[in-house]
Amino acid sequence: MPKDSFDREINYLRISLTDHCNLRCVYCMPLQGVHFAPKPELLTPAEIETVVRAAVSVGFRKFRLTGGEPTLRSDLLEIVGRLSAVEGVGDLALTTNAVLLPDLARPLKEAGLNRINVHLDSLNPATVERLMRWGTFAQIWRGIMAAEEAGLVPIKLNSVVTAGYNEADVIDLARLTLERDWHVRFIELMPLGGGECATLSVQRYVSNIETRRRIEAELGPMTEIGSSNPGDEARNYRLAGARGVIGFISPVSEPYCGTCNRMRLTADGKFHLCLLNDDELDVRKTIRENPRDSIPRIARILERAVALKPTGHHLLEGRSTRERSMFQIGG
Repeated sequence: MPKDSFDREINYLRISLTDHCNLRCVYCMPLQGVHFAPKPELLTPAEIETVVRAAVSVGFRKFRLTGGEPTLRSDLLEIVGRLSAVEGVGDLALTTNAVLLPDLARPLKEAGLNRINVHLDSLNPATVERLMRWGTFAQIWRGIMAAEEAGLVPIKLNSVVTAGYNEADVIDLARLTLERDWHVRFIELMPLGGGECATLSVQRYVSNIETRRRIEAELGPMTEIGSSNPGDEARNYRLAGARGVIGFISPVSEPYCGTCNRMRLTADGKFHLCLLNDDELDVRKTIRENPRDSIPRIARILERAVALKPTGHHLLEGRSTRERSMFQIGG
């Protein structure tokens, strides 16, 4: 298993399949002026499989497909089928807004997908339309139900808390864990990419310290529980008598850089060394120069990316990625 220069074991690759999305969350993507990577610049299913085979060869075992919105890829089932068949892939998951899952959940499970994370910022339909835009709560909820019925479990819900929009809605989301064995996770805003979304992320930031206090004031104290995954970015808690888990992902108030085990592959074929830094290494060029002999060369690039992975971010110093926004990295 590869280790970086800070002795962290890096075994988790997040793979962005596209920078397109069918929603326009206010903190992620503006309504106008968005430029997407041309289709020829996106990695093909075969190229993504090649990267995964290289990653497995150096010790990566956990893989997640992200976007933008990965279900917009018309070849998503082919990608999942290819990756799930690679020997050494121990876990294959997908992060989605669930809008298209009613038709895709069961085929994805049959293709080899293990589980999903769903982005849902509120249970209030009006808030969803105001904050997430271009989608409805009913669409997302149908997708979640379809995923659970298909066996893409445990269901994890990711909610980005945004002041003036949904900070009060965290209580209803947390309450879901009382009756359902789901993981409901609250994520702090992060300013990525500059522009209006990054500005809003600073102005509308809500600390997870505040979010936890809000939940406990309404639903009672929570007990912190350990995680079997040392690289888990969430601090996990359980309400008294609850079936599910409440997690807090707090890159600003409680950074978890010291246990980070992730590398990211952008949709246009770059290893992005840290979510909140601009450093990248090109992979697509290597694949396309000599596709028949690319696995060992990609493995060397990945090992170099791991070695160059920075110790952490610089948000408290006012520095973050300027070259890419969240939808261009994959979260």
